Amino acid sequence: MSLARRAAADGLGTALLLAVIVGSGIMGERLSDGNSGFALLANSLATGFALVALIFAFDLRSGAHFNPVVTAALALRRKFPVRDVLPYLAAQVVGALLGVLAAHAMFDEPLLQLGTKMRFGPAQWWSEVVATFGLVFVVLSCDKKSAPYAVGGYIAAAYWFTASTSFANPAVTLARGFTATFSGIRPEDVAGFVIAQVVGAALALSADRALFDGENGAK
Repeated sequence: MSLARRAAADGLGTALLLAVIVGSGIMGERLSDGNSGFALLANSLATGFALVALIFAFDLRSGAHFNPVVTAALALRRKFPVRDVLPYLAAQVVGALLGVLAAHAMFDEPLLQLGTKMRFGPAQWWSEVVATFGLVFVVLSCDKKSAPYAVGGYIAAAYWFTASTSFANPAVTLARGFTATFSGIRPEDVAGFVIAQVVGAALALSADRALFDGENGAK
């Protein structure tokens, strides 16, 4: 497939992922009657299950990255062409924003919103370092057959063991700055999350090199 088609596919996959994240957050909150634990459970399970399905669906079309730090990590590991990184990143960001709009439309929410949920401070940033470290390390450690289950399972779990609920994705973080629903984040908090995610990805790359010497079965 051409670069344009592969990037477009990854953008579409990212859009569907954001529709799931934001849409399941809205649905979970509406059905939970104020029980935030129930809403988070619905949000995490929907996201984990959707990731399994989306990775299977898009792996042969785009590699199913859906995440700028995953794309960059694979490029730095020489498992993805460096020249293809910027088109993928652009497609992921555009796709993520479109996915948020799609979720808003499904639930009759205002299409254009700004996040209002405060996600700020050292505990939140450290959570994003840990979450992104784990995600990138899992991606670099898995073969194509196991990656969908490993990634989906890890993200579903990370919703619960991180204080930030594991964004672990700069495109997702940026897009969630444009929803005032359950899954949102204040726009002014986005930069701190993205910096933490880049740090976590860099640490995962270092750990992968140290522990596997580049010979592991990454996809």
